Amino acid sequence: MERHLATLWEHVADAVPDATAVVQGDLRLTYRELDDRAARLAGALQAAGLGTGSKVAQYLYNSPAYVESYAAALKIRGVPVNVNYRYLDDELLYLLENSEAEALVFHASLGDRVARVAERATGVKLLLEVDDLDSGDERIAVAGAQSYEDAVRSAAPAARIERDPKDVLLLYTGGTTGMPKGVMTKNGSAVDGAITTIASVTGVPAASGPDAVPELVRSFVADQGQFVTMPACPLMHGTGMAALAPTLGGGGKLVLLAGRGLDIDELWSTVEREGVNSLVIVGDAFARPMLRGLREGPSRELDCVKFVFSAGAMFSAEVREGLLEHLPGAAIIDNIAASEGGMGMAVSTKGNIVPTGSFLPNPGVKLFTEDGIEVEPGSDEIGMVAVPGSIPEGYYHDADKTARTFREFGGVRYAIPGDWGTIGADGILTLLGRGSQCINTGGEKVFPEEVEEVLKVHPSVEDALVFGLPDERFGQRIAAVVSLAPGAEPVEDPKEIVDAVRTRISSYKLPRDVVVVDTVPRAANGKADYPRARELFEIASAPRQ
Repeated sequence: MERHLATLWEHVADAVPDATAVVQGDLRLTYRELDDRAARLAGALQAAGLGTGSKVAQYLYNSPAYVESYAAALKIRGVPVNVNYRYLDDELLYLLENSEAEALVFHASLGDRVARVAERATGVKLLLEVDDLDSGDERIAVAGAQSYEDAVRSAAPAARIERDPKDVLLLYTGGTTGMPKGVMTKNGSAVDGAITTIASVTGVPAASGPDAVPELVRSFVADQGQFVTMPACPLMHGTGMAALAPTLGGGGKLVLLAGRGLDIDELWSTVEREGVNSLVIVGDAFARPMLRGLREGPSRELDCVKFVFSAGAMFSAEVREGLLEHLPGAAIIDNIAASEGGMGMAVSTKGNIVPTGSFLPNPGVKLFTEDGIEVEPGSDEIGMVAVPGSIPEGYYHDADKTARTFREFGGVRYAIPGDWGTIGADGILTLLGRGSQCINTGGEKVFPEEVEEVLKVHPSVEDALVFGLPDERFGQRIAAVVSLAPGAEPVEDPKEIVDAVRTRISSYKLPRDVVVVDTVPRAANGKADYPRARELFEIASAPRQ
């Protein structure tokens, strides 16, 4: 069996055809049904002229259609392209053109945006509309669009073919500035990662290779049942997508929330009902309301939860500690990773909580100064994190950014995601934050994430973002927007929050200006929206007329 996700998933479907593959609300698909629907959709893509290397854009919320269209693209040796469902016209058109998408699968509720850009997206040959509208909703007609369900029902299933482990996978990442960039990896690497993850969550020794996976899956499901995974975050985000390959590659059950927002009652009710073993989230943006739901909501039977996986944002130690009070048999795995590579992980269990931002680096991960000199452990010197090994090929259509991000030191190729940190004499790496957001105030470097974590320790603060503003004397001064926890007492003077945490951090790192906002701005995937935070700060700070 070649090291290709489509091939692995097909063989697993053959091994456990009647096992449940995907659940969302009342909808359930077995592995046989999922494979058949994906094959028929692949046939529709081929009928439209798509084949090896063709890009299939997914402008979709979490849904079985997301999983089916992802698998269908892989079946024809095509490339699924994740599209943030919050993108408006210009961003959507940019991504379709930059990725050279030939097909666009979209939810009907997003049809107004698709309708406005469809004529300009000249490379798109096929538009497939997934109906998610209620009877009273307004339907926007998209010229040339076909019904997704009609395409699945009418197309002949695509034949299974030989595939190449070098077939590209694309993950578009928005970052905090500029237009999204497509990070290129290979199918073979994704399969290797899936095999490793399957072993870690099931406790079964890792398969020797993809050929050994189907029998391992058949045996595990027969003896112990399915491992159940629920990404609470969007599949269009890298953290959510990371759940897909090992779950379907391990014969597991993938549970998707039906709601479009983060409904905490729905989340915990679904975990309890479906017996979710592994929850996938994005740091504090998800974990804090989840913890509040456990503290304030009804009592639940949650012994099923064995793992909480997080990546993509800071995950505070006090929140992990709180979750483990309610999930005492679970391990919280804080994956310190970016789209460009995995830096390491921190594993917390009840009574053993790893400090915020500290983790054991993956083998070979190092810190380097800007001029390429390795930082010595225990030196307290700040350096940029460098990740070797199985890292992406680069960015699609962006040779300059590829050259800046993927660099050689001492003959070894590293990914430099942009994170900075320090490394102790014991080898423990402490992450400080992204260099792109670093604030220079009076010649001192301040990483916003470090300050944000301190502000969130305040009992009234639910979330915080910190950023630099121009300052005549210091070059930049530190400012923050914070939102208050539900039920918290109103704060008459936001500077009281700063005063309360003054002993936890050096004085030069403290915000000089703080405003309270209703909600700290974040994307659906939990990532910080610093430009919007600055806008909210300026609006709140503007003189009243």
